[in-house]
Amino acid sequence: MSDPSKPHNNKAWFLVLPVVASVAFTAIIPLVIVVNYSVQDIFGPGNRVFVGGEWFRNILNDSSIRDSFWRTIRFSLQVLAIQIPLGIAIGLAMPKRGWRASMALVLMALPLLIPFNVVGTIWQIFARADIGLGGYVVNDLLGITYNYSQNPRDAWFTVLLMDTWHWTPLVALLVYAGLRSIPDAYYRAATIDGARRLAIFRYIELPRLRGVLTIAVLLRFMDSFMIYTEPFVLTGGGPGNTTNFLSISLTKIAIGQFDLGRAAAYSLVYFFFIQLFCFIFYTAMKRQEV
Repeated sequence: MSDPSKPHNNKAWFLVLPVVASVAFTAIIPLVIVVNYSVQDIFGPGNRVFVGGEWFRNILNDSSIRDSFWRTIRFSLQVLAIQIPLGIAIGLAMPKRGWRASMALVLMALPLLIPFNVVGTIWQIFARADIGLGGYVVNDLLGITYNYSQNPRDAWFTVLLMDTWHWTPLVALLVYAGLRSIPDAYYRAATIDGARRLAIFRYIELPRLRGVLTIAVLLRFMDSFMIYTEPFVLTGGGPGNTTNFLSISLTKIAIGQFDLGRAAAYSLVYFFFIQLFCFIFYTAMKRQEV
């Protein structure tokens, strides 16, 4: 209990006001606007009709949105299945000390520094069957018919490969940081006991990486579920609807069709699903720590 005789100075709360104002301006106010739009049918700046929960009921009957949702879920699960094990393997293989470690860290960080639209442009040119180096290698040298702009399977594979190239270094850097935080005494004890490399990874490194891997899985799921710029630049959501993820569908509704009320309702469902997943994931994570 606090001592009532001690004077209290609440001026420190003024230091929090800039943060509160920033969050309100960048998050709370836009969210309130989206909630307001989600219950209206907007025809123009001064022409709108209150429709209540019509747009939310419409979600259940919109097959295109459902397909985009499950397509995004499938993409996120594939991203996690590929990038988490690959990031762990790269993190384990990275040098621990010396100039090689510094060079490896710089090389791993380079893809993360490239803007999203530039990543899409790089792969758009690189994977072209007519002028791209990657398309030339696959088609002419390997003899495999490949064209991401016309073949749905090639388009999906290219987007998945592009995202893996762009974001696997993040997982590798997180794993590397987690490994560097393990005291050397654990490794010396394992060496004295004659433990093999697989046993060291299973009983020493993997348990100590649980928190880091939790963050990596959470970040990669969130990023992959909200992916937009890279596939939009690379394929535009095509061919057909192969790479038409939920974020692209919502953008087409909001900007392409200027159906702001419907797009606002769908984006709220999108937002609450992510929040629900974060809550479930965080709860499961805390239970494992107990």
